[in-house]
Amino acid sequence: MQTQSENAQYDYIIVGAGSAGCVLANRLSEDKNARVLLLETGGSDRSIFIQMPTALSIPMNTAKYNWQFESEPEENLNNRRMHCPRGKVLGGSSSINGMVYVRGHAQDFNEWAEKGAQGWDYQHCLPYFKKAETWSFGANDYRGDSGPLAVNNGNEMQNPLYQAFIDAGVEAGYFHTQDYNAKLQEGFGPMHMTVKNGVRWSTANAYLKPAMSRPNLTVVTHALVHKVLLEDKVAKGIRYERKGKIIEVAAKKEVILSAGPIGSPHLLQLSGIGPEHVLKDAGIEVKHHLPGVGENLQDHLEFYFQFKCKQDITLNGKLGLFSKFLIGARWFFTKKGLGATNHFESCGFIRSKAGVKWPDLQYHFLPAAMRYDGQLAFAGHGFQVHIGHNKPTSRGFVRASSNDPKDHPLIKFNYLNTEGDREGFRDCVKLTREIINQPAFDEYRDGEIQPGESIQSDEQIDEFVRSNVESAYHPSCSCKMGEDDMAVVDSQTRVHGIQGLRVVDSSIFPTITNGNLNAPTIMVAERAADLIKGLTLPPIDASIGMEENWQNKQRDSEAKRT
Repeated sequence: MQTQSENAQYDYIIVGAGSAGCVLANRLSEDKNARVLLLETGGSDRSIFIQMPTALSIPMNTAKYNWQFESEPEENLNNRRMHCPRGKVLGGSSSINGMVYVRGHAQDFNEWAEKGAQGWDYQHCLPYFKKAETWSFGANDYRGDSGPLAVNNGNEMQNPLYQAFIDAGVEAGYFHTQDYNAKLQEGFGPMHMTVKNGVRWSTANAYLKPAMSRPNLTVVTHALVHKVLLEDKVAKGIRYERKGKIIEVAAKKEVILSAGPIGSPHLLQLSGIGPEHVLKDAGIEVKHHLPGVGENLQDHLEFYFQFKCKQDITLNGKLGLFSKFLIGARWFFTKKGLGATNHFESCGFIRSKAGVKWPDLQYHFLPAAMRYDGQLAFAGHGFQVHIGHNKPTSRGFVRASSNDPKDHPLIKFNYLNTEGDREGFRDCVKLTREIINQPAFDEYRDGEIQPGESIQSDEQIDEFVRSNVESAYHPSCSCKMGEDDMAVVDSQTRVHGIQGLRVVDSSIFPTITNGNLNAPTIMVAERAADLIKGLTLPPIDASIGMEENWQNKQRDSEAKRT
């Protein structure tokens, strides 16, 4: 196949038009003198199934919009191969995800700084969370009101089961928090989503489309990137394939990989940057030995805790074809109704046990008993909570399987590889039962569907989890930021040992945050764009947590149990 060079000159080449890449394309092209090229393997995001929030399970399970990665057999999950969807479309994973907006706990970012990511503590990250968003309830010390990303409470919890879940959490002894993205993450309250006027507000809608009319921004879709072009450990450009042609394009200033936690380490390895043994095994010439590339992979697991419902008020009654047609028609003409929400409208963040410094368990509540692919879990009405242990200590990897960019890499998460992770899921089962069995659910709760009341002992819970737990689709940390021997990028997001090359996406997280990853990924891209331009917002010294009050609450809760 013949290789041709593109004559156009670009200052920055961004690989991947996803949650981070769209942000970078917008912010870097704000400088009229900077020419920016954005490359994306996928195509348009115009599909109604992407733009309509309730249809989220369709693009998430469609090969046209999804890389369809899967893990190697996971020994601690009965050797199951786990689905690992990643967006392959403008907007990337923000165009196929669940639109849940969770920044993470403030201490997650302080942990980043403690692990060597200088300047990435909460005080320095908070200004960029605020810069990114328009919060529907207005600006305050923690929230922004003039950013591209619309964040709101969806349909305002019209189904009574949402409020019942919040009330049950409070009855079980936990906090009520009106805004878990502000001072107090811990507790139960409304869940926030990235939806604007009833439409999915992906980074393509929020950041890229407003910038695409700029003459200094070029967006190329259906471009499969093969490698970064290196000369003497300096990134000079990119080689990509489009419509059967191999094209090489030069970057005058920098190449920025924003291909995500699977794609970015894979591209580094295809370019000859990574662990020497991995590159040699894949038949790739070693250009720069960097042992952390593809290592430190982390993800969240979750399972569905499902209950029958006494009243016919759940979404299980809305899953027939005619009901779906009516929901879709109303959304198409008005952008309102059940089509305008992801249905995750209340949530909770709690600590699994005394001694845990900040919440490590997360709940998404859904007024239906169904699977992620939108299929019924059983005949009748029910509700469920998605529950997971959010601070895993198990670590996996992403490794090139060959030197062919069309071959998927090997992915192994090593889920539940530590006793602490297994114990965390036992806590999930025990604490969830305690919450759902509070009086707030008495008029709705009608028996446990899954795991089932017969699942009681630690051994039974472990087996249930091994067989039923699923990925929450939050892979990250595979090109971690820091200064130790396994760090891939420094605190400026520059690849160690290579000039003119950065990685900016969730792969550079040193550790996974306590929540969904779209919000912190956007924040990272916002801050990285300023770092690239030599700018920075002043830190915000905002108070966090309520440790002493939580300990009092925990003692009250434990007293109730005894």
